[in-house]
Amino acid sequence: MAEARQSIDIDVRPDQLYDLITDFESYPAFVPNQSAARIVQREGDRWRVEFELSVARKLRYTLDLEGVPGRSVRWTLVQGDMMKAMTGGWRLEALPDGRTRAEYALDVELSGFVPRSVSNKLIQFTLPANLEAFKREAERRG
Repeated sequence: MAEARQSIDIDVRPDQLYDLITDFESYPAFVPNQSAARIVQREGDRWRVEFELSVARKLRYTLDLEGVPGRSVRWTLVQGDMMKAMTGGWRLEALPDGRTRAEYALDVELSGFVPRSVSNKLIQFTLPANLEAFKREAERRG
């Protein structure tokens, strides 16, 4: 599995960032390469969401997500193109100055003959760009 973990400080409260993270259908407007997101099922703070990425080609995947408002969102892969497994999530920590420290973690196992070094580089390259996109959008909505 390719793993990545990174933190970023964002100038909004944890509840505001949680609201953005769980606004899945807005992702195509601000997340790089995210071309579609559709909530298939929702029960409280549990969702099943179909996502589509456009990188070299369109990749589709479905996640089961569970949130704790203002604190965390975790997910597991239901099914996906080129993915055997994927787990991850956000952990949100309130900082004394009113900002939020957001930690993003991702473990992915790609299917097929993708070398681990390639999948590691892909994740390490895209993770900072995605975190910056969430930071910009959260602070814009602020």
